[in-house]
Amino acid sequence: MCGIWALFGVTDEGVLHPAVGECFKVARRGPDATRIETVKDLPHSVLAFHRLEINDSAGGMQPMRLKRYPHITLICNGEIYNAFTLRDAHGFEFESRCDVEVIVHLYEKFGAEETARMLDGIFAFALVDTKRRLLHLGRDVFGVLPMFTFSSEGVLGLCSEVKGLQSAAINSKDADISPFPPGHVRTYELGMQGQTSLVSERRFVSIGGSDPVREKGMTLSSDVQANVRKLLKEAVRKRLMTERPIGCLLSGGLDSSLVAALVVESIRETRNGFVHKGCPIQTFCIGMEGSPDVEHARMVAQHLNTEHHEISFTPEEGFQAIRDVIYTLETYDITTIRASVGMYLVAKYVKENTDTAILFSGEGADELCQGYIYFHKAPTPEEADKESRLRLEELYLYDNLRADRSVAAHGLEVRVPFLDKFFTSYYLSLSPEERQPREGIEKYLLRKSFSDRGILPDAVLWRPKEAFSDGVSSKKRPWFEHLQDMIKSKISDSMLSEAGEQFKGVVPATKEAYYYRQVFEELYPGRHSLIPRYWMPKWCDATDPSARVLLHYK
Repeated sequence: MCGIWALFGVTDEGVLHPAVGECFKVARRGPDATRIETVKDLPHSVLAFHRLEINDSAGGMQPMRLKRYPHITLICNGEIYNAFTLRDAHGFEFESRCDVEVIVHLYEKFGAEETARMLDGIFAFALVDTKRRLLHLGRDVFGVLPMFTFSSEGVLGLCSEVKGLQSAAINSKDADISPFPPGHVRTYELGMQGQTSLVSERRFVSIGGSDPVREKGMTLSSDVQANVRKLLKEAVRKRLMTERPIGCLLSGGLDSSLVAALVVESIRETRNGFVHKGCPIQTFCIGMEGSPDVEHARMVAQHLNTEHHEISFTPEEGFQAIRDVIYTLETYDITTIRASVGMYLVAKYVKENTDTAILFSGEGADELCQGYIYFHKAPTPEEADKESRLRLEELYLYDNLRADRSVAAHGLEVRVPFLDKFFTSYYLSLSPEERQPREGIEKYLLRKSFSDRGILPDAVLWRPKEAFSDGVSSKKRPWFEHLQDMIKSKISDSMLSEAGEQFKGVVPATKEAYYYRQVFEELYPGRHSLIPRYWMPKWCDATDPSARVLLHYK
């Protein structure tokens, strides 16, 4: 995960210089190199890039300008899995081995919107075209990679994270920092002093609204389960594109275990990566004493013969990490914070104790495959389908924060095969009945597609859903109860009763929620609009997002 930052149209040097310094607040995303540049023929504007070196150590630095197109400057946080396929198909002459270079070539030939549509990967980019006096911004369909913007009176700022824009936004009248919408391309006209004016904003792809499988001409069979296996395996295989060591986050649940199994299988088949050099794939699990996640992850690691790491933490250590997690995530959502503590701590361990730079994870499966336990309560298959699509649309506000931010905070990169555009488009094209829980089992189709294959132990393949923040806990007492006990003494009843007067936006209803919001406001005052609501299960009377409070929890 790299970090991008840019500011356009700031004529006041007293504002510009301090604002540029803020770009280093996201330097953790790119620990290998930093470059800050102005753009020729574009005064009062600055671009910055923090690089995490994944491919092409010599030619992959940004801002990127090609000799053939000197009027184009690109900054991009991305991994484009079909970059070299597109290069060969269109006869592009690359000047580097960096995958994001394809964006420049595609833009010059097809324009910004078509470029974004053709990319297979995850990305957040800003492309400056001084010849046409245009600025184009684009973000991948699920918003796996982050980008935030603010705009005020011709001044435009963008950054991978909110924290890099705080100073600049404060000095711009009525500037509201907001997430750039996934699946969109936005175009601005650039004035002679670098000021911006919005020209257009278009959604180049919608979730489940296209059929890239058919567009690519992929051959699928009439066997749905065979197609699920084929597309998910291909989603994993293409994400092995790296010159750095690979590891897998392994909770012992279905999603991360299935991804880890496919990573190991794909590498052993292709002899890609580091296995053939005597370095087995590493897997990482975290949990408290008595955690069911640790128990099942160990079972998977033994089955796959990986180099397995188990990281232990106490409730007190988890609580002490809360402030850092909120600073990292830039949210006050309850379940996102709870679930991210373990991921934040395990990524910290990976950075400090190994040379692994790429971590595979199972994010997106619950939203796509209806894995949350409350999907058992959906009144109809159509309602379950509607909820699944909504959760996918809002991933960038919740689970993607955990996936990207918890890992990027330690200079690592996460890869999420379940959010592959070919796999998701096919899965969503199936009937609502095929995708809903069956026989009291969530993600039934996904599990059945890999049953009788020996890829995972049955105890893991058919293991009931366990929320990440619960699975790291002991079986006797969930993690969130430890948190709530430690927070009780910090928030009084009167503070909670006055929460509606103190906080704008989403008002906390519990002491735990109040505490998170209090820390968030200290770090990001006035940024309450970053989430529209708390993440909560549907079709039930739950007062807490934990799966363990639901009556039908297994």
